[in-house]
Amino acid sequence: MTDSQPDAAVLGRQIRKTFHRDTGEIVHALDGVSLEARPGTITALVGPDGAGKTTLIRMAAGLMRADEGELRVLGIDVAAHPQRVQSRIGYMPQRFGLYEDLTTQENLDLYADLHGITAAQRQERYPRLMEMTALGPFVDRLAGRLSGGMKQKLGLACTLVRWPELLLLDEPTVGVDPLSRRELWEIIEQLVHGQGLTVLLSTSYLDEAQRCGNVIVLHQGKVLARGGPQEVSALAQGRAFLAEPGAGQKARGLQARLLDDPNVIDAVPQGGLVRLVKKNGAQDPRQAGEDALAGLILTPAEPIFEDGFMVLLRRAVGEQGIGGSMTLDRPVVADASEMVVTVRDLTRLFGSFAAVDHVSFDVHRGEIFGLLGPNGAGKTTTFRMLCGLLAATGGMLQVAGVDLRHARASARQRIGYVAQKFSLYGQLSVVENLDFFASAYGLRGGRKRRRIDWALEQFELGALRRLPSGQLPGGFKQRLAMAAALLHEPETLFLDEPTSGADPLARREFWRRITALAEQGVTVIITTHFMEEAEYCDHVAVMDAGRILAQGTPAEIRRRAQPQAGREPTMEDAFVAIVEQARGAASADVKAGGAA
Repeated sequence: MTDSQPDAAVLGRQIRKTFHRDTGEIVHALDGVSLEARPGTITALVGPDGAGKTTLIRMAAGLMRADEGELRVLGIDVAAHPQRVQSRIGYMPQRFGLYEDLTTQENLDLYADLHGITAAQRQERYPRLMEMTALGPFVDRLAGRLSGGMKQKLGLACTLVRWPELLLLDEPTVGVDPLSRRELWEIIEQLVHGQGLTVLLSTSYLDEAQRCGNVIVLHQGKVLARGGPQEVSALAQGRAFLAEPGAGQKARGLQARLLDDPNVIDAVPQGGLVRLVKKNGAQDPRQAGEDALAGLILTPAEPIFEDGFMVLLRRAVGEQGIGGSMTLDRPVVADASEMVVTVRDLTRLFGSFAAVDHVSFDVHRGEIFGLLGPNGAGKTTTFRMLCGLLAATGGMLQVAGVDLRHARASARQRIGYVAQKFSLYGQLSVVENLDFFASAYGLRGGRKRRRIDWALEQFELGALRRLPSGQLPGGFKQRLAMAAALLHEPETLFLDEPTSGADPLARREFWRRITALAEQGVTVIITTHFMEEAEYCDHVAVMDAGRILAQGTPAEIRRRAQPQAGREPTMEDAFVAIVEQARGAASADVKAGGAA
């Protein structure tokens, strides 16, 4: 290998990296990893939390050294010459360092200054970056006032300001809504196919892996597979099926049963059906004699990347099933006719800006209600009002029979809330966090000890009880945050984008817990950017610009999608169609008003 015109933009051989936790545990973040990223292509690193994706990206950026092995970037030994590599690459970490009190233009100028970009180069590059990211109309807006998707695009523009030869992206679409995610991918693909840029990225979205030329699947620091995404999909050939729930059965209930079956590798709701992957392919579509599959009619399905990924993952973890089943000490008596949440003409103004604009919906006891929308749609503001954390400007809202405009404190005793950024204390251990939140909810003595023991058992946190929560993998932070929210046994649970950044396995475990809670009478209201997760809901509402654009069952929402050639429309197709149609109508109204 030489420094001139390498055959691989990134080439690693037998890379090893070990970390030591505060508890004394040794973590093998990378354990003999070899990889290759070809010039002019997109290579994706995929895998569960703790797989080693971020460690590998940081090493390629020259920010971390391997304990053993060799890593060459653009033909350069990155451990020996990190600055030579850094002068030729662009690196965008999960939380890109934008300055929120600076404007879009000022952030771009700052990064141009840091990289020594001349005035002539800026004059050439800025218009292209603004056109590519569609940020031109927002150059004077403070970065702190940009939506999540726009912040990601600005971060990408700042990373590209010096036209790097290699772009390293660590989870670039985490927390980004489907519309912004599509826009970011259009930019990435334009850079690769139009300008020959090489991209190495990590992602939690398995559908994104299908867009890449090469995929490296990691698990606990080891490579499970490498090659084209179609090669991973092919691992599920003959094993993927669609199953229809029986009369009166919900898809999420059938999914929970199937996940417990040793003959089933994976199961997820899809379009009112359940998509499943069997351990072995089936000759007879009627699976008599197999517990969860007995009597089901299975329709063969073309395997997708996620199917093959789950085959690889379940091989790696052995016979261990997908956890998440849970039992409440005191199930809520469910009366499906009981209205738990009632919202009428809810409004919240910040000055003259209407963050929530005359929103109305109802949620019944034991339902799962999904609130969907792009970044900045008003979902979190609505949540904060429903949880009694923010006063409404107008309208009526009742939760568990309590009017939140007049009795917010009493209502909070009957609800649980998990915020977008989990409210955990990173320096406190798992059990210390649970003790703190139990005390905050007024639990004392024996009841507090019993509830903490319940949380440790139900969320499988016992082995990590002494570990500082800041050192937990993302999926376990999610578990701990949800456990803390359930300590006081609330009747209603609010979850604000709880699966953002979580890997596919953690998301399945999370939704198993949600399904179990709903079956035991707990009412769940959730926001999410994973449109496939809306399939778990009984009803969903789509918001944008503070208004509800559509609401109904997942099946009713899917019917709003544009027809797709060769496949059934998905919830994401419907979401994009609904939002784009509303934005198009709003834009037409503005133009008509201006013309008048």
